[in-house]
Amino acid sequence: MNYNHGATEKKWQEFWNNKKSFEAKEPDAVAVAPNSSLGAEQSRPKYYVLSMFPYPSGRIHMGHVRNYTLGDVVARLKRAQGFNVLHPMGWDAFGLPAENAARERGISPKDWTYDNIATMRGELKRIGLSIDWSRQFATCDVSYYKQQQKLFLDFYKKGLAYRRKSFVNWDPVDETVLANEQVIDGRGWRSGALVEKRELNQWFFKITAYAEDLLQSLSTLDRWPDKVRLMQENWIGKSEGARVFFKTTHNLPQTIEVFTTRPDTLFGASFIALSPGHPITAELAKTNQKLANFVTECNRIGTTAAAIETAEKMGFDTGLTVAHPFIAGKTLPIYVANFVLMDYGTGAIFGCPAHDQRDFDFATKYKLSIIEVIAQKDGAEPLPYTGDGVLKNSEFLNGLDVATAKKTAIEKLKSMGIGEGVTQFRLRDWGVSRQRYWGCPIPIIHCKTCGVVPVPENQLPVELPADADFKKGGNPLDNHPTWKHVKCPSCNADAQRETDTCDTFVDSSWYYARFCSPKNDAAPITKSATDYWLPVDQYVGGVEHAILHLLYSRFFTRAMQETGHVGLKEPFAGLFTQGMICHESYKDENGKWLYPEEMEKRPDGTAVHVKTGRPVTVGRVEVMSKSKKNVVDPGRIIDAYGADTARLFMLSDSPPERDLEWTESGIDGAWRYINRLWRLVDEEPLLSRDYSAPSGATVTASDTLLRKSIHKTIAEVTDHLQRFAFNSAVAACRKLTNAMEEYASSADANGTVYREAVEALTRLLSPMLPHIASEMWEKLGHTTALVDEAWPTPDPALLIDNEVTIAVQVNGKLRATITLPRDCAKDKAEEIALSQDAVKRALNGNAPKKVIIVPNKIVNVVA
Repeated sequence: MNYNHGATEKKWQEFWNNKKSFEAKEPDAVAVAPNSSLGAEQSRPKYYVLSMFPYPSGRIHMGHVRNYTLGDVVARLKRAQGFNVLHPMGWDAFGLPAENAARERGISPKDWTYDNIATMRGELKRIGLSIDWSRQFATCDVSYYKQQQKLFLDFYKKGLAYRRKSFVNWDPVDETVLANEQVIDGRGWRSGALVEKRELNQWFFKITAYAEDLLQSLSTLDRWPDKVRLMQENWIGKSEGARVFFKTTHNLPQTIEVFTTRPDTLFGASFIALSPGHPITAELAKTNQKLANFVTECNRIGTTAAAIETAEKMGFDTGLTVAHPFIAGKTLPIYVANFVLMDYGTGAIFGCPAHDQRDFDFATKYKLSIIEVIAQKDGAEPLPYTGDGVLKNSEFLNGLDVATAKKTAIEKLKSMGIGEGVTQFRLRDWGVSRQRYWGCPIPIIHCKTCGVVPVPENQLPVELPADADFKKGGNPLDNHPTWKHVKCPSCNADAQRETDTCDTFVDSSWYYARFCSPKNDAAPITKSATDYWLPVDQYVGGVEHAILHLLYSRFFTRAMQETGHVGLKEPFAGLFTQGMICHESYKDENGKWLYPEEMEKRPDGTAVHVKTGRPVTVGRVEVMSKSKKNVVDPGRIIDAYGADTARLFMLSDSPPERDLEWTESGIDGAWRYINRLWRLVDEEPLLSRDYSAPSGATVTASDTLLRKSIHKTIAEVTDHLQRFAFNSAVAACRKLTNAMEEYASSADANGTVYREAVEALTRLLSPMLPHIASEMWEKLGHTTALVDEAWPTPDPALLIDNEVTIAVQVNGKLRATITLPRDCAKDKAEEIALSQDAVKRALNGNAPKKVIIVPNKIVNVVA
């Protein structure tokens, strides 16, 4: 095993870097690549490959290796196929971890972030990615967030950014807003304090303005996974229903507005429930201390729909009622309930316990009436019944099916002037305010006289202060003694900056567009560049981003289109979501997690600690995580085996959309194949023989067989790579390798045919194993670098087999298979089929009634 991966990989990475092999340029700025078989770059169609950029946490992990290898294979393939490829990389660099590091270690978030970027960039470069590093940026670069502030102001001018009061999770000890994920069992994840729900002024993006378009346009994304489109469809959540105005029977506002998707069940209503944040609730709580206490208790639940849905259903009877809209003289009690969301619908619902599980649980707990109004079609299921049926106990709706009853109920509500049909979306406007330091400052000034005043564009960027104090609780920008104090741009009076910063999802919602022109300081985007490069042809990343990041990016593109920055509304034409990397987990005898290198397995299957020799428990295979220490350091693997070996394992061991289990045997197998490849060019004497183009007189059957294998493999690998079936592409290359080794061992092997096979295999492997493939190409005597070689194309004549194997069935049951010349005459095919012993036995000496032949496919014998 004499392949020197260390020297080879360093050599070719330096070559690509010095030659600027992967720097992308727009057509009017490129020159023809010298000594390249790829053709004039001006005439190439564009192809934009992008893998979701990483957060600079400090070290890359195997998930990074897999994600970026997948994107790299696509980029290298498309480049070889004659495309002008853009394949950039950047850093999603703002966020809470850097701020936490500042608090815990007494260092600058900026220094911590850029140190991590430097480390991770070096580690990523070792993988051999065909990245255009000249376009690199971090979202915490002032040059980047300056342009983001311009976009914010443009959105504000268009009414797509606005400020209003909203409920948030508030940590009273850390004095900050918490994301829903940071609330654990009702307490702040850091302080442990009981979280409160507070109403604060927050900035929002009006994503709901595009709800219908975001939903309908999912059907155009035919190169997205179905599961991702379905997840987005459910998140947007279009509902057809009715707005119902319940008249109050006390000294309250005249009506309580309710949105419902089930107006057909109004005759089964037994209560009205208000959100703890409803304006009527707030008004009643002013004079009702018990209700105020109940609201406080409700506000300790997280703000997510999931947190509210799983919490115990609690209600407070206000003692007030509303009139039933359809039943004269009937009233319904008004409750305040912890499961009603203020930001969905109207913040008020009516409960129909017989046909909704949540309402049923609530009514059962508080002993409210349960009236069945849907007659079940099939049997008697226990309540609540949520299936289809016909209406009963519902006066004018009786006997109608559910769909008809909905329409009839809406028509009745409208005729009575107490309701109307409406369309509602689950999607809420995007709250982008974060009470944090390490984020993009929102470019707004608050003036007591002028109100909300946008920062003038010539005063951008609004930079973060370098001397923020992280020792105090709360938002460092709010606590800063000078940074927030400014003059109003309109009236020159004393004013204050907005101290909220942007949600980090804002940073990642337009970075794909900035990559098209990352050096433009005059504008966020050079439209001619985005007109050329966008949409992203292939986006690669984890399915965990299926909702927020991808949905926000789709919104952002529409908003940028409306503000004149781009000319399209869908940012990603193709999307691929890769699986996770998994590994066994290990614990010592005290239950402490161990890293894989801290244990070793013995021949008898047991495992022990490397240093102590004490027993180790081998746990199940789980997704790699630092908390369970079942991680593998990519640097250690590259040092020991090389980047190509790591890439090969990532590509060959599992379909890329599935989870992959990392095993030592798997990486050893990949390393052995790398060395087999090297021996094809380093040790095979066939390559040193004189050779000439084979003529018809000298071509043997084995020559033809190998040449057919070569060209079939070219066709197969091309197809597999284009369909992201990378493991199948590797398998096809391995199969060809086996055929080549068998061919080379024969006495009459032809050096020309063998060289054709080696060169084809080398070119096919180049997107997947770029270092060894480049070295093999050079070893074969080529003076043009493999990176500048065009992708191979198969000879159509060699893809056709002269013989075909077809099935012979008797009365529909397979009895034999036969090999025939392609397009064999039907009478000859029938003769051969009927001569098979198994067919004769099935016919039992009788002549067949009928023989049906599908040429090159099948012979059907009817006995």
